[in-house]
Amino acid sequence: MAGHQGNQTSEDQAITNDPRVRPDPASGRMELPRELTKPRSNRARSKEHKKRPSTHKLVSQYIAPCMKSYGLCIVDNFLGDRIGERVAQEVKRIHQSGGMQDGQLASQKLNKSKAIRGDKIAWVDGTEGGCQNIGYLLTRMDKLITCADGKLDKFKIRGRHKAMVACYPGNGAGYVKHVDNPNADGRCVTCIYYLNKNWNAKEHGGLLRIFPEGKSYVADIEPLFDRLLLFWSDRRNPHEVQPSYATRYAITVWYFDSEERAEAKRKFRDLTANSQKGSSS
Repeated sequence: MAGHQGNQTSEDQAITNDPRVRPDPASGRMELPRELTKPRSNRARSKEHKKRPSTHKLVSQYIAPCMKSYGLCIVDNFLGDRIGERVAQEVKRIHQSGGMQDGQLASQKLNKSKAIRGDKIAWVDGTEGGCQNIGYLLTRMDKLITCADGKLDKFKIRGRHKAMVACYPGNGAGYVKHVDNPNADGRCVTCIYYLNKNWNAKEHGGLLRIFPEGKSYVADIEPLFDRLLLFWSDRRNPHEVQPSYATRYAITVWYFDSEERAEAKRKFRDLTANSQKGSSS
């Protein structure tokens, strides 16, 4: 993770005065708050206490406050090594069996899309054959978000997208700066689960860089094995995937705000109806 100084707004000044965010004496840049530089681990605290922290505690003591303050949150060791490895094996099988297609952009030709995003993707709901551990991951994500509902901004979360299983093939592919939900399509929280063991960002690249709106820092997230990242899907969090020089796997799920999603569907139905009327007249 790294913090970078930018032009300060009044909101930035307020952050500068926040005791949790201090300038680095050596560089003068804003240091990220502890919650982001030292993510919460979901491991059991000791061999004597083998039980992982409860979902309720994880949400109430860490995820909800972190999302409220910074708009993003990181949880390491989310599933544990054993289950995380099984999820990784399922994802690799999907990739190696040719089950992924080039990621594309709406209303863009393929060659232009590849210049903007270089990943290969597959859509998975976790019930497919050979995807039971991905299904377990989605169940755990759902439990987390259900527990957090009512604590995440103003959102009423009642559904989600299928999981997007993605691979950046390690040839320098990335994804240029973008916003997941720039036009109120209903997506409110982005959850990304990373699957990359022994990842070295200096050698392999592949950082997810988030540019939180109005902040004096950027957040560089390494795509480390068994790491879960959450952030607001709207214009508050433009982000990019920097070029990857090793095979990079991730699973992304978008959760919907029920009211915004219903409004987006209504607008789409109206647009479709008007288009059909125009074509028949």
